[in-house]
Amino acid sequence: MDLKPEFPESLELSIQNPSRMLGETVSGSKAWCSAELSQEDWTIRLNEEAMKEFHIMAEKISNNPLPNLLRTHEEFEIPHLKETASSIRDVLDQGCGFCVMEQRPMETIPEPILVDCYWVFSQLIARPVAQKWDGTMIYDVADTGLPFSYGVRGSYTNVELVFHNDNAFGISIPEYVCLLCKNPAMKGGISRFCSLYSVHNRMLEKHPQQLERLYRPMLFDRQKEHAEDAPETVSAPCFNWDGNQLKARVNVSLVHKGYAIAEREMDQELKDALECLEEVVHSEDLWVEAPLERGQIQFLNNLELVHYRSRFMDHQDPSRKRHLYRIWLRNSGERNYDG
Repeated sequence: MDLKPEFPESLELSIQNPSRMLGETVSGSKAWCSAELSQEDWTIRLNEEAMKEFHIMAEKISNNPLPNLLRTHEEFEIPHLKETASSIRDVLDQGCGFCVMEQRPMETIPEPILVDCYWVFSQLIARPVAQKWDGTMIYDVADTGLPFSYGVRGSYTNVELVFHNDNAFGISIPEYVCLLCKNPAMKGGISRFCSLYSVHNRMLEKHPQQLERLYRPMLFDRQKEHAEDAPETVSAPCFNWDGNQLKARVNVSLVHKGYAIAEREMDQELKDALECLEEVVHSEDLWVEAPLERGQIQFLNNLELVHYRSRFMDHQDPSRKRHLYRIWLRNSGERNYDG
């Protein structure tokens, strides 16, 4: 087998993990259309016992100061919260792939304590990992006023973020993404979710040639999240089937930027495939909206779903501007950014 890199100046990921193509449609709870889901399918409610454990955890954290990154769930007796986390994992791994946990008491628990509780609870889902090259573990999603450009992540802007999965350009993609909402936007900033199994099914049925191209390598811009002398792009396929799970790297914008940075011409096959992919993921019958309100926590399976955020308009009052706390979870590899 010829293992010569297709893009020698790029970090080659497809050689270590050669892609296989899923050649048949997938049925079941993971391959859903919007008409098949109701809000109950993606809503998680805490029972009275779990709520009590949450408040006891907050009180213990408040009375025993410690940097939040040193806190682990083993410090707390929280059996009912563990049951809740198990229910969340079932939805993420076997159900629709995303869920929203009902509002937390942000007005009665100080924000730093609430963030600590969120950090502890996330560990019940999987292991938190770094979200930036510098080791950032809890990431602030907020508009900085910077334009969406090379080295500036879309999460730092208010622009529309079309369907993608987080860190599509990364060496080790996070398996799950969590978002705690401190403040929603004044207008917009709505989340949508789409199953990659459903997208794959439709492309296999209607656009098999374009789907096949998405199983071959393409360039992704790395958003400057790498060592100074490291390659600025990665080479990897969009889709990969390991015989059990469909995994994807979806971020059309970063593919276009990857080719621009590498000063390479994108082949027409890839242009057509990306255009087709965008058309399919934006089909209204394949996505659902799930607004995130103040104090709610959103969880999603980042390997099997793509998500979208509409453009938003913020409050003038800085204390009310849109602000989410994000945590990435991944059980494989090391905890550093590259894993």
